[in-house]
Amino acid sequence: MTTPRRPLSEAERLDWLRLARADAVGPITFHHLIARYGSAGAAIEALPELSRRGGRRIELKPPSPAEARRELESLARIGGRIVAACEPDYPEALAAIEDAPPVLSLLGRGDLPARPMVGMVGARNASLNGRRFAHDMARQLGEAGFTVVSGFARGIDTAAHQGALATGTLAVLAGGLDIVYPPENAGLYDRLAESGLVVAECALGTQPTARHFPRRNRLISGLSLGVVVIEAALRSGSLITARMAAEQGRQVLAVPGSPLDPRAQGCNRLIRGGATLVESAEHVLEALAPQISAPLLREVSPPASRPHPATLPEGGDGAETDRTRATAQVLERLSPTPTAVDELLRDCQLSPPVVLTVLLELELAGRIERQPGNRISLL
Repeated sequence: MTTPRRPLSEAERLDWLRLARADAVGPITFHHLIARYGSAGAAIEALPELSRRGGRRIELKPPSPAEARRELESLARIGGRIVAACEPDYPEALAAIEDAPPVLSLLGRGDLPARPMVGMVGARNASLNGRRFAHDMARQLGEAGFTVVSGFARGIDTAAHQGALATGTLAVLAGGLDIVYPPENAGLYDRLAESGLVVAECALGTQPTARHFPRRNRLISGLSLGVVVIEAALRSGSLITARMAAEQGRQVLAVPGSPLDPRAQGCNRLIRGGATLVESAEHVLEALAPQISAPLLREVSPPASRPHPATLPEGGDGAETDRTRATAQVLERLSPTPTAVDELLRDCQLSPPVVLTVLLELELAGRIERQPGNRISLL
């Protein structure tokens, strides 16, 4: 479902940034809060009470307006800016995924996401031939009008960025926009800031840690019409990107390799599992042609879990009893193993609006965690 976009006022931008940076407010919960309360400002006011109902003992508070303003000012000093998911220049393909980041930090050419984008990922310890192949394919795809997206890592990612520098390439960072990792890519970072685009979901100053990389990977696939995997071991993070691409409805493409090379085993397994085998930029262009003619549509939030105006009653002893009973029923059906929200809705003897309200309150209280694929688990 397509929805109109609009630029935010400065006050609204501060509210969006504050809500997005609040503890326990992930991307899906953020969009649920906006859908329920109509604005980030109203959602911020509701956070303490919602988290209390979910069982949080310490009041949930977002960053102050002054803290959010400092982040915007620091970003502006390095030439960057914030774009919100409701604004016209937010990447449309990324906005279509269920856990699209509410805000993105951008540095560089803002026009690049308007072009069709293709992801390229692969081994950090890539072979010389693999790096050369990635470089040449990225250059050819760029010349064909694509923006090449990758994760700024060593190996294949770096080669892909370098190959597409002349035409435009987009790097998704795992940490803050001001953190260059790996350090040896400092020169590449500077060139991307001038002629390409650097994107980050995390706040400025955030050091990339292990938990940040899968979140970065979903952005690489979410921005792209398809993802090309070049050299990937069986436990490679590139396979996580490929899985996320498939879950997001993107095309997965893989370059085959020798069965004697461990770096080819992941790609070969992807091909056996149904990924499109590609050996040239021409193969990629052929595979992505249908997606270019039928662009992705934007969803404000996942249809299966979009909040509903009718929720739990707000006041009185009876309302509190109903809320406690509903929370107990939901918690009884959850475990540390992820459960699909749709399955929970079918199993609970409660209306969908009530279940979704309980889940919102539990997440804000830090008692459950959202998982990819519209699933939830106990913490």
